[in-house]
Amino acid sequence: MLQIPTPRPQPLRPRRCQLSVPGSSEKMLEKAARFEVDSIVLDLEDAVAPNAKEHARELVISALNSQDWQAQTISVRINATSTPWCHDDVVQLLTRASDNISTLVLAKTNRPADVHFLHLLLDQLEQKLGLSTRIGIDGLIEDVRGLINIEDIAASSDRLESLIFGMGDYSASQHMRLDAIGSSGDYPADIWHYPRFKLIAACHAHGLDPIDGPYAIFNDLETLQTEASRAATLGMFGKWAIHPNQTEILQATFAPSKDAIATARQQKSAFEEAVAAGQGAISVDGVMVDAASIRLVQNLLDRADLYGL
Repeated sequence: MLQIPTPRPQPLRPRRCQLSVPGSSEKMLEKAARFEVDSIVLDLEDAVAPNAKEHARELVISALNSQDWQAQTISVRINATSTPWCHDDVVQLLTRASDNISTLVLAKTNRPADVHFLHLLLDQLEQKLGLSTRIGIDGLIEDVRGLINIEDIAASSDRLESLIFGMGDYSASQHMRLDAIGSSGDYPADIWHYPRFKLIAACHAHGLDPIDGPYAIFNDLETLQTEASRAATLGMFGKWAIHPNQTEILQATFAPSKDAIATARQQKSAFEEAVAAGQGAISVDGVMVDAASIRLVQNLLDRADLYGL
């Protein structure tokens, strides 16, 4: 039977760079509001000590309501469903700051039930509070269990907008021997290829944005560039940053270059003319262009439009 794709219910958002900011630091929250990056993630999970969770939540809610945020998307990473803080995170954030939140990033997304819980709680709160804006969900895959279940997770909710590869906790769950989050250690090949590839395939099969995890050595911009380029080549749409000096590289790496956009437009125009003349494949500057390659071209042009390029 012919399957007709349904329209994506969640909005498309640029996510080339997602700068993570500790929710427990009032100074960092104020500074982050001034950064003109695609996305800011205010962190209530790993960046916050257990005895500071409630105070961090108050700081984040205050910052959401008082700061003039320059980023296009503002998200909050909430605590995992297995913790005592998750429920209060969601209730307090929606009750007091829903107008300024684009998505909630769900830590430790290990099974579809984690997403179902958050989806239903958001449904209830949006109805109770009479909210007109629908909050999205970003699932953080940071455990081997999450990777094993990733296809079911990707299909679990129409609130899901992206899946994010959380390298830090993931490497611990797989007992990797690494010196820093996002590094490759002494492994001769690309140690992240398999989990990246699996996450990317699951995302694109379900219309979600695949996002790469952070690189912890924030002064090593050369390795950051390498890891970002590899992720972009495989089909990631962005990468988390943990320091402001990483943002410029990520904003640029996950955007098509001016030359690539110009070439794509030339190929698309030439192919459309060829199709009108009854041709199925043509050569443009020595490159074969056919229906399959035009799909790649269109993907690039769609991204350029999303980023305003």
